[in-house]
Amino acid sequence: MIGSEIIAKSLKQQGVDTFFYIMGGPMMHVELHSMAEGLRGIDVRHEQAGAMAAFAYARLLNRPGVCMAASGPATTNLVTGVAHAWADCTPVIALGGASPDASTGRGVFQEIEQLPMFEPCTKWCDRVHNAKRLPELINRAVREAMSGKPGPVYLDLPGDILYQEVDENTLDWPEPWDPAKRSRPGADPDQLKQIVDMLKGAEQPVIVSGMGIQWSEAAGELQAFVEAAGIPFYTTPQSRGVIPEDHEYCYLTARSTAFREADLIMVVGTRMNYIIGHAAPPRFNEDAKIVRIDIDPVEIASSPRKLDVGVVGDAKTVLIQLTEAIQGSVTPESYQTWCERLRGRNSSKAAEAEEVLSNPDKPVHPLRLCKEIRDFIDRDGILCVDGQEILNFGRQAIPTYSPGHRLNSGAFGTMGVGLPFGMGAKVAKPDNQVVVLHGDGSFGLNAMEFDTLVRHGIPVLVVISLNGGWTADPNKEKPGRELGYTRFDKLAEALGGYGEFVEEPDEIRPALERASAEVAKGTPALVNVKTDWTARATTTAFTNYST
Repeated sequence: MIGSEIIAKSLKQQGVDTFFYIMGGPMMHVELHSMAEGLRGIDVRHEQAGAMAAFAYARLLNRPGVCMAASGPATTNLVTGVAHAWADCTPVIALGGASPDASTGRGVFQEIEQLPMFEPCTKWCDRVHNAKRLPELINRAVREAMSGKPGPVYLDLPGDILYQEVDENTLDWPEPWDPAKRSRPGADPDQLKQIVDMLKGAEQPVIVSGMGIQWSEAAGELQAFVEAAGIPFYTTPQSRGVIPEDHEYCYLTARSTAFREADLIMVVGTRMNYIIGHAAPPRFNEDAKIVRIDIDPVEIASSPRKLDVGVVGDAKTVLIQLTEAIQGSVTPESYQTWCERLRGRNSSKAAEAEEVLSNPDKPVHPLRLCKEIRDFIDRDGILCVDGQEILNFGRQAIPTYSPGHRLNSGAFGTMGVGLPFGMGAKVAKPDNQVVVLHGDGSFGLNAMEFDTLVRHGIPVLVVISLNGGWTADPNKEKPGRELGYTRFDKLAEALGGYGEFVEEPDEIRPALERASAEVAKGTPALVNVKTDWTARATTTAFTNYST
């Protein structure tokens, strides 16, 4: 067997069934052999998009997504997508071709040190020097990506190693990684007692959870604990839907009040980074007690502010322990006054928001567009949101009801992810409705992936908020802001899909219905909605230079 064939068989053995790629040397035989093994190969129009599609695939199925690229510039194109996966702790396996190992340092075609580029943005990366070790290293790539806190990995594959011949009888095939055998550490008895005592002493607790709930498959356990204790919960943007957002203890529009007044903050399966304001004042109550539960000991050790209890544990295990430990001592009645306050705040603000969402003005306000999508999308539909203004408007206006069914620009703030995310999501869950809500600027970064949807028959509905430029600014003072009102609907038609252009707010829903009918036939569709360029979303300032 040659190295390329060994990789294909190793991927098949590890349960991989799909990969995203662009053909090119020296990786072509890896791709050909992989497809011969029964893997579905989806050739994209830019390697970056392949890594992003693999990200969405991993998120939806809770297993590694795989992308491949040829050597040199093809592999360097993977870096942004891999870095996005690193920032969002998502298990992407990137395989990059490389110049021949035997010719290193001689200035051969596309020779560049690729490994150092991936070291800062992967959990693990390595270069293969002997084809006989490929089964071992592919196995390790899967284990590294999925163990503990998930994340991306990279394997550098020199061309001469890919064509190296190996006697099949001398190969050692490791046992495939089994998610059922993953380590699930729990809290020790003293930690459980401390947390229960803190819950008994609290009057206004909140839970803030993240993607660790999904990777641990702990959505049901989180909901059981929330209901048993009666504690209001909030999630990071990336983990919305882990509990349906119309749940009785979900008070989305009272988030600021809840954070500012909470006297106990339970941070479960998420980093204390800028996304949650580091759980620090002024966004959070300075005097609040803090409990953290995380699978990664580094996260516990590096908590950026005081930590009263830090549990290095699996979210699923610890939540089961806590639900049992609070029996008879903590009940929903314990925090009834607190919940009623947040519920009242949430109801009044939601009523005010509904008036804004129904804005009849022209040009279309982005919130009106969000309302139409909110009322149109299936309850178990998958929403991918990408942009700046539309991302923030969508965050305010469109709820999520299923774990993993919302994908966005993430902790890295990457633009251009929307269309590749939609592709990966639909491949992962072909029976679910997938809607991509794009800003016009962000759409342009990977717009040709609409062609990939058409060529591979991946029926996704894309909706664009066409505000004519990057961000929004009533004074138009930002350099390079203006992009013009591109007829992306005509682009969709030219590429073989369905397209519509909408300017009237009352025409949005009918256009979505017509586009959805085409999607049901297997045709990707795009609805291009001209929106108000002066509408600017309010959001938390993530940097000290935000205005």
